[in-house]
Amino acid sequence: MGVSAVSGSVLVRGGRVVGVDEGGSVPADVRIRDGVIVEVGPALAASVDEAVLDAAGSFLVPGLWDAHVHFLQWVRSTTWVDVAGTAGPEEVCARVAAALADRAGDDRAMVAFGYRSAPWPRVGTVAELDAVTGGRPVVVIAGDAHNGWLNSAALAHFGLEPRTDPLAENEWFAIFGALATLPGVEPTEAEVDAAIARLSARGLVGLVDLEFDAAFRAWPALVARGQRALRVRAGVYPHQLDEVLAAGFRTGEGLPGGEGLATMGPLKVIADGSMGTRTAWCCDPYTDGSPGDDRAAGAPNVTASELADLLGRAHAGGLHAAVHAIGDRANAVALDAFEATGASGSVEHAQLLRREDIARFAALGVTASMQPHHLVADRDTAERVWADRTDRLYLARSLIDAGATLALGSDAPVSPPDPWLTMATAVHRSGDDRPGWHPAESLTPREALAASVDGRRLRVGDRGDLVVLGADPLWEGDPAATHAHLLAMPVRATVCAGRITHRAG
Repeated sequence: MGVSAVSGSVLVRGGRVVGVDEGGSVPADVRIRDGVIVEVGPALAASVDEAVLDAAGSFLVPGLWDAHVHFLQWVRSTTWVDVAGTAGPEEVCARVAAALADRAGDDRAMVAFGYRSAPWPRVGTVAELDAVTGGRPVVVIAGDAHNGWLNSAALAHFGLEPRTDPLAENEWFAIFGALATLPGVEPTEAEVDAAIARLSARGLVGLVDLEFDAAFRAWPALVARGQRALRVRAGVYPHQLDEVLAAGFRTGEGLPGGEGLATMGPLKVIADGSMGTRTAWCCDPYTDGSPGDDRAAGAPNVTASELADLLGRAHAGGLHAAVHAIGDRANAVALDAFEATGASGSVEHAQLLRREDIARFAALGVTASMQPHHLVADRDTAERVWADRTDRLYLARSLIDAGATLALGSDAPVSPPDPWLTMATAVHRSGDDRPGWHPAESLTPREALAASVDGRRLRVGDRGDLVVLGADPLWEGDPAATHAHLLAMPVRATVCAGRITHRAG
């Protein structure tokens, strides 16, 4: 087998290998050759043809993964107007107006992000957004990314009929996937490269990219122009499933031009909505709903039979499935579809579960792909709209205890793609001064780490991906102290496929 240009060789010397499964840490060097770990042990001698990375006084862990990212949306979001924490549409409009004033003479479209309308007394209208934006296209995206509020100029740009209210769910997702057509919103190559460098600086070596449009084409193109810092499993949505099946792409196999770094990921199906938009599909009505409302318990985005058909087609074509499910009914239906079809894959979010469904994840071999930091934004809203079921949210501990595989991620741009923030929240289950929310579901630092390394270990024959840390990731004090320790984790170096992709100054 020839050596790929994207892999490298390095001896990481003087570190302590952290026990991901048990124990503490032990002194050991790690030799990576041609992108694969070939030796782990004390006092390894350097070869003349390999780089040496000094890790004295450091802790070594496998390379970190984010199991759920919308990569280009996150890159774009670094330039979006922040409207998080707004108390109503009036405040959103005021922030948008101020941002437009700061950009006078700039005719590019504007995107804002972060509002959560569940606590608002009313949703915003197109007319009031028009009043502060004029003829420039403006799109305001909810913090959970499940609805979008467009002004008239943006509606016209996307060929939509005039309307009075925001778009939600499937109607909105069609627009979300086409944001790149807005003038001036597509990130530059320099912005993409800077974003990848930010990920490497936090120890990330891989991600599952569930971008809405053709991630399976975008990443080989990035590799072709020199991207060497990340491994990516690129997802596909139902609207491009036929194309992927016809090409014969199978989950886990390298994409053409991906040089082993870009591989085919899963079919992503969005089975229901979100709690914040009250579209997550539940077994029981929302506790702040209106009696008689036919959507009082949310609703599916696809029927149970449509979901089973999609998973069956994916399975027959060699694709895993990643099924977005927030509400407990959506999660039950997703598990039913996996069981009926024999498909492999994950439930994305697995946010609200029935107790009887917890054991089904392990029994079916379905991964629970969870984003712990979402609970920081969801906590107060859930206490109002799901007041009778908050003890069944983000059941990370219950899933692990039942033998299920847990994979942690961010859902960036909904939460920052920082694996240490993700792990810290999984451990503490709080993002402020309050005690952890239902702390019985907290993970230990070791469990959070194990759910963040894509099943990998620093052992001979495994991928040559590792992170050099300036502090012990297994250290544990009281919950708040552990949270702070993980948040401040110093990443001294990151190695992906034997190449040093980040080194702290």
